[in-house]
Formats: sequence, C-alpha cells, structure tokens
Amino acid sequence: MQLFSTFETTSYLEMAISTLEKKGIKKESIFAVPLDNRKEERKIFDTLHRSDGTSLIDIGMGIGTAFSVIGASIGFKLAWGPIYWGLIGAFVGFVLGFAIRLFMELVVKKNKRGMKGKHSEIILIIDCEESQVELIENILWSHFALGVAKVK
Repeated sequence: MQLFSTFETTSYLEMAISTLEKKGIKKESIFAVPLDNRKEERKIFDTLHRSDGTSLIDIGMGIGTAFSVIGASIGFKLAWGPIYWGLIGAFVGFVLGFAIRLFMELVVKKNKRGMKGKHSEIILIIDCEESQVELIENILWSHFALGVAKVK
C-alpha cells in the first residue's frame, strides 16, 4: 500500500521522516519529490476558459453610475441635455474606475498575485503494509501535512 502526502518545506517534514524511520519504516520505502512552483506571471485579463475571480470592472461600474447621475443632474442646465450628459458621465466614470482598478492590479497588488495561502512544495510517498497505514497517517497529520491520500 502507498501513502501520498504533501508538505511545505519546513522542519516538520524532516521530523516526520525521522519519526517514520524510528517506527520501523525503511529508508528505501520513503520517497520525497520536490515540486516546481509557478515562475511565470499570472495573467490579469480573464479568458472564456479561465478566471481568477478578480473583477476589473467593479469600481468602473460604481463610479460610472455616480458620474451618470451627476452628469444627468448637471445636464438640465447644459446645452445637450440630461440624457447625453448622463451617458458621457457614465462613460467617463467607467473608464476612470477601470483605469484605477487596472493600476491597482498592475502596480499595487503585483506581489500579491502569486499563489495565496499555503501551497505544497514536496510530495512524500511511503510504501507500507496495510497494518501500518493508520500509524503512518497519524504521524503525517501530526507533523502538519497539507494532505494525505492512500492507494492500494
């Protein structure tokens, strides 16, 4: 039987391996594989098949609505009337809000666009007998494994 677990690169991984060896698991039965992390920049604009959950038009819609109301209100006194000035205000507000959000994503949040939270860096594969599975699983969880899976 094989157990797969994922860890961050910490001293807990080393302690888990040494604890497994003390409990009778041979060195030949423990296999650690480091993962390559993403090196390329994450894309800002979403496609039809991929979305990162970040919206670029949310601020633009809010500011566009506010500017359209202001434009329509002021438009009663201007030559083109409230409808044209409301549409002009909506367009200007949307473009301004979109530019603000794009600036925030490109400049302010550039470092935060990487992977958020904890991510796996090492996969630990352990060959063992079925009688040892529960012991090994408890050891892995107690040493802060991010995930554990069993395969017969």
